[in-house]
Amino acid sequence: MFSWWWPMVFLICIHGYRAQQSYVNNKQLDCDNNHTTALGFTCNSLATDSTCRSYLTFRPQPPLYNTPANIASLLNSNPDDINASSNAATITANTVVVVPIRNCSCSGGQFYQHNASYQLSSTDETYFTIANNTYEGLTTCQAMIAQNPYNYRDLVVGNNITVPLRCACPTANQRAAGIRFLLTYLVTWGDSYESMSKIFDNVSVQSILDANELNVSDIIFPFTPILIPLTTEPTTTIITPATPATPPTSPVIPVTPGTGGSSSSKWVFVGVGIGVGLLLLVSLSGFLVWFFRKKKIQHKNNLLPPKHSPNTHQTSLTIPPESKSWSMSSQGIRFAIESLTVYKYHELQKATGDFSEENRIKGSVYRGIFNGDSAAVKMMKGDVSSEINILQHINHLNIIRLSGFCLHQGNTYLVYEFANNGSLSDWMHSATKNTKYESVLGWKERVQIAHDIADALNYLHNFVTPPYIHKNLKSSNVLIDSHMRAKITNFGLARTVDEDLDGELQLTRHVVGTFGYMPPEYIENGLITPKMDVFALGVLISELLSGKEAATRPPEAVGDKEDTDNDTAADLAAPQQGQLSEMIKEVVGGDHVRDKLTEFMDSKLRGEYPVELAYSAAELASKCVAADLNDRPSVAEVFVTLSKIRLSSLDWDPSDELEHSRSLSHGR
Repeated sequence: MFSWWWPMVFLICIHGYRAQQSYVNNKQLDCDNNHTTALGFTCNSLATDSTCRSYLTFRPQPPLYNTPANIASLLNSNPDDINASSNAATITANTVVVVPIRNCSCSGGQFYQHNASYQLSSTDETYFTIANNTYEGLTTCQAMIAQNPYNYRDLVVGNNITVPLRCACPTANQRAAGIRFLLTYLVTWGDSYESMSKIFDNVSVQSILDANELNVSDIIFPFTPILIPLTTEPTTTIITPATPATPPTSPVIPVTPGTGGSSSSKWVFVGVGIGVGLLLLVSLSGFLVWFFRKKKIQHKNNLLPPKHSPNTHQTSLTIPPESKSWSMSSQGIRFAIESLTVYKYHELQKATGDFSEENRIKGSVYRGIFNGDSAAVKMMKGDVSSEINILQHINHLNIIRLSGFCLHQGNTYLVYEFANNGSLSDWMHSATKNTKYESVLGWKERVQIAHDIADALNYLHNFVTPPYIHKNLKSSNVLIDSHMRAKITNFGLARTVDEDLDGELQLTRHVVGTFGYMPPEYIENGLITPKMDVFALGVLISELLSGKEAATRPPEAVGDKEDTDNDTAADLAAPQQGQLSEMIKEVVGGDHVRDKLTEFMDSKLRGEYPVELAYSAAELASKCVAADLNDRPSVAEVFVTLSKIRLSSLDWDPSDELEHSRSLSHGR
């Protein structure tokens, strides 16, 4: 009578015998959610010890962490345990250092870990960068957030951060099978289960799979930790893997069961960024090989794809649901391959003069020449999936077009259409000696630029499925083309409008942006709505009217960062004074409106603007920056009002200004 359930019990016992820990599966990148697998390897009730000896792996990072002494200091281990000629000996790149950890313990009865300590040395450091860049994935942002008293907004230089490093002890069943140690190995480019088994002698592929609750068909990602079960101590602590440290030129697409073949090796797809595995671009690279072979198409080097027709309000393709988890369906991959050019690094070197200083536009953006046509080449680190996803699926005259990409040594190079008149910030606030920016934007040009920005936002909010919020709208992210038309760029912070919340608020704990452009509800509560773009648009209209910067910060709040694209918590906490969002309200409120407006307007215009239309624009900007988001107009309403101002401006003649100004003085 018990025969039906006895096999089930047997299978459960076999699973318990094999299983140890769940693979993190790239969830360490999602800092907003405390995934159990990201918090650490769980303490197992079958473990014979709550404390054990284990091993970590680390890849040298010259010049900071490439000797036994400084690696051991970073990982809180003993440099004498690292087998090298001396503690100061330089360890060559493209090697794996096995670091013995004498005390891997069960912290709080929940997760195994070995604690290290790290002192913040830069204002650019975050829990995410420390986990994925400095410690190469040996810890996670979730684990550090959970075990440190500092809010991510409150991190400052000098903070001592507890770093819980991922380690684990064998279970009783694993010990019975002869497994004495568990080694935390960091997956890198080109690794497979088979290649990892060869690095560590006498370790079978199946034992690696069992220790991490994986199947041979499961994908593993670069910069993620995986447990290697060892029956003996490692014979050496400095290993030169046979697998390449850089992505293979032709990534292997694994054969899944039932497709006519089999494989004991599951290759890691090419990832992107230091400390980040970008599955989107990885899938593109792998699919490229299959696609080109099937279609027998010769890839043409140095060729930008033809420009999309500027269909202003064309509804874009729906983003596949899988893209929310940094992967794409076959439909999404096919669309990306057809719409983007995949460049080789040497092509970008040739186009940019080996990224010469004379071709540098700003920061990490360079001008490149491809078959006689200019393009902007931007080098990026970290997660760029958001910008790739968005720009692939939208098409609008006033949004910068992404043409292609390149992956090289952990960096992503994005190739955009070239806006040869720089940014709006250059025209309004540039202090450089550039004759182009010494010209003054006239009234009609300014109104056209404001209209273009509103047009692009209206498209993102109302004509895309799903809708998007830009979240980082500012004058430096508005580019000007050869026809003096505006194009918004930099979608790295953009978010979709979650229409499945049924009226619930969309919140974030990661408040990042630029001082002066962020609305109060976002700074104070992390509230994300389309009205935050409306607020930024109101600030931009105020900039176009006045020529003033969005905010004038006290010297002590500015800091010494060259790029204030993402201000820190200290920046955001600075006194809210000298902001255009407050100035514009004072201009249109109360008495003496004409005098206040005249004083507010950009002196470079020399009075050559229609006063009534300028007042209408100022009044619109004031509504956009209302403190209560419910008092702000929608972007569609803003676009309609700017369309009327633009049409009226086309018929405006400076000689009629006296009559227009009189009507304002009598009417106000």
